[in-house]
Amino acid sequence: MASENALGFLRAAERAAPAVVLIAGPQEFLREYVLDLLRERAARDGFGLRSFQIAGADGFGAAVAELEGADLFAPRRFVVGRVMRAYRERASDGDEASESPGGRAGRAGGEAALGAALERLSASVRAALLYERDTMPAKLKRVVEKVGLTINCPRPFDNQLGQYAELFARRLGLRLAPDAIDVLVGRHGADLSGIANALARAAIHAEKGGRIDRSALGEAAGRRTPEPFELAESIARGRGAEAVAIFDRAVASGRDPIELLGVEIIPTMRRMLAAASLLEQRKNAAEVAHVLGLPPSSPLVTRAIDGARRFGAMRLFAAHRRACQLDAGFKNGTLRERESAIGGLLLELGA
Repeated sequence: MASENALGFLRAAERAAPAVVLIAGPQEFLREYVLDLLRERAARDGFGLRSFQIAGADGFGAAVAELEGADLFAPRRFVVGRVMRAYRERASDGDEASESPGGRAGRAGGEAALGAALERLSASVRAALLYERDTMPAKLKRVVEKVGLTINCPRPFDNQLGQYAELFARRLGLRLAPDAIDVLVGRHGADLSGIANALARAAIHAEKGGRIDRSALGEAAGRRTPEPFELAESIARGRGAEAVAIFDRAVASGRDPIELLGVEIIPTMRRMLAAASLLEQRKNAAEVAHVLGLPPSSPLVTRAIDGARRFGAMRLFAAHRRACQLDAGFKNGTLRERESAIGGLLLELGA
């Protein structure tokens, strides 16, 4: 087979399950989500679960024995090995211990034995290895790509968040309305676990195959918490005072001002600035949506174009530059009054 990223794998999740899967990448939730999906598929196909954890001075011996041995009580087995971060870090040390027979050479030999076992895997056994690391061991990756599938779990781009939301909903047997996608992406940003949890809560009261809209997602808490798309809409419409009020409510509800600036305000300005630049080149709405990586019908595109026409490229460029300067100042400690500085930015843009 070959190598895929998590998004591609989830899109084709209903295809025949690969015999061997190797999972790694910087997005921890995606790693666990992919593994959970594989476990679910294996259980549905009648495979018994066998789990192993490899950390510290542990080796792959038990996992290799399980892969190659027979089991009277579970003739069809799904063997899952979780390679902890500590194991890989120890393997990359340069100290004397890592050069000992039980150190680097021993660990390399263990991975070689594991690779050999995976290559001669019987049809009654499936295997999944999850490395709690950003990258996979090169030799083991090459072996798995010959007999199975490697799945990389990178951090999602902004234009992929809606796609992940739809895939999470599809696994729950639900469909998402466009306004629900905007609420989820606006409320949780790149927090994929937050998106998945919100959909799981909504699924409790939804019918199988039903459609989830904005109203079904409710509020994250008992009090009225501003939804992030409200802030973006107020900014795009030039309503400075309203944007400041929404920003203040978000901060009062526990949101971090730096997070609001980096995850909501700056991306909104960036989309409007990109749209303004394209409109000056006489591009149409469909071309703007293509550059933004969004469907033409998305409210995010509509708001970006409205804001671009309202403010113009020069004004948006100045506001975006100031927002980025504020973000840098907050992070390096040269600016302290976060709420007032961001509020001033919003009022100035809406003036």
